[in-house]
Amino acid sequence: MTDIHSALIYIMVLASASDGSMSDEELRTFGEMVRFLPVFSGFDPDDLPRITAECSQLLQPEDGLDRTLDTIRDALPDFLRETAYAIACDVVAADGSASQEELRLLEMLRHRLGVDRLAAAGIERGARARHMTL
Repeated sequence: MTDIHSALIYIMVLASASDGSMSDEELRTFGEMVRFLPVFSGFDPDDLPRITAECSQLLQPEDGLDRTLDTIRDALPDFLRETAYAIACDVVAADGSASQEELRLLEMLRHRLGVDRLAAAGIERGARARHMTL
């Protein structure tokens, strides 16, 4: 079974790669979240490349996205599902714009994790506000 930290990193990978590229801003956000978010307390940042590669492998089969989303859902306790959604939103917002592919992934993730629409709207708004630039 996938551990919680791996599931959260899988979410970051999905959110970043959903538009076909991983921007420098998104990768920088990965590192910042792993270093500073309390949910990653006790996580060894040196494991990030290995877990990222695991996620890439999970995504290879034709049904890889669905299976990866199921893996994430099954690994996360209910009380961390909104946190997981917030992590995805922060990665999507990191480069200043959200593509249709990224928005579709967020929708799929919201449904798979059971994050209600009102909570998701608040989380999305907060992510947008945190990543605004002048």
